[in-house]
Amino acid sequence: MVLEAVSTTTRRVDVVVIGAGQAGLSTAYHLRRRGFIPDDEAHASDRSFVVLDANSAPGGAWQHRWASLRMATVNGIHELPGFDVPAADPTARARDVLPAYFADYEREFDLRVRRPVAVKAVRREADGLRVETDAGEWDARFVVSATGTWTRPFWPRYPGQERFRGRQLHTADYVSAEELAGRRVLVVGAGVSGVQLLEEISHVATVFWMTRREPDWIESDFDVPARLAAIAGVEDRVRRGLPPGSVISVTGMHWTPWARAARERGVLERLPMMTGIEEDGVRMPDGSLLAVDVILWATGFRPALEHLAPLRLRTPEGGFRVDDSRSLDEPRLFFVGYGPSASTVGANRAGRSVAARITNELAGDSPASSPAGQVGIGA
Repeated sequence: MVLEAVSTTTRRVDVVVIGAGQAGLSTAYHLRRRGFIPDDEAHASDRSFVVLDANSAPGGAWQHRWASLRMATVNGIHELPGFDVPAADPTARARDVLPAYFADYEREFDLRVRRPVAVKAVRREADGLRVETDAGEWDARFVVSATGTWTRPFWPRYPGQERFRGRQLHTADYVSAEELAGRRVLVVGAGVSGVQLLEEISHVATVFWMTRREPDWIESDFDVPARLAAIAGVEDRVRRGLPPGSVISVTGMHWTPWARAARERGVLERLPMMTGIEEDGVRMPDGSLLAVDVILWATGFRPALEHLAPLRLRTPEGGFRVDDSRSLDEPRLFFVGYGPSASTVGANRAGRSVAARITNELAGDSPASSPAGQVGIGA
């Protein structure tokens, strides 16, 4: 059951979960298993929760992925807790299959997601946190921010960028290779998506690949110890209030099928980063001009956490101090899908852990109090 947004007076609830992607639904599932009731049917004696989602339909970021992304080439799918991903045709579009799976999940566990609800701000109250939205307000004893990154694509800035006469787009804007057919396309970025799109576009266009440094390619099978060490590094960064960084930057890049295909076809040839952008192309370090019609910025995303600005938790380094998914400067606030829990597996585990801790604290009738002072400078 999916509820439409409501616009009423402020409502009281034990937990507000912001976001209904993998992280938010995992958290809601574990709250439900521990006896929490959706706020629209909860009685005064019940533990209650509500899930608020800015999207108009289920599916999280999957519903916005590019049309040519197929189930056979999706990287890093992991099922939501308690509900397997259904068998699907490998050629089926991911943005058709996975949003339908998310919708079935919400119905199966009766999570009562309210949408579309855009969260504008989270503020401190004497006995909790107030969540202000375009559909009313909720006062909560705890807030779980599970907003992911898709709505905050990162666009690097280079001199002359505004003068470029061709087309610039981000991975978030990409639809399919066909719209770039016959063009000279520069793909900027060394991540999984960048390499995947490079290979796809190379079948219909002339492509160039530019990265700040050569990826550390890994020939061996998936290295669990290396990934665990990388996650520990990200945990340390967020504990200190630094931006999370990328796990891939530590573990290196595995040779995915599309990376191997690009190498075999001779298109996985890295160029050094440009020094500037001009009307008809990009200026290379040796002074030459590389003529291109399109610049595709496969440069990743940043956490979508603007709604936390009133709490003034962001550190001078640009991150949030978080330990084991909990804010160190506002203990009533949890982050799921941030830093070490940004993967699908990590989000599931963090959702379970956060639900358990909230349950235990409420059972002991000792909810976290507001910290005496905050070290942040604002979101």
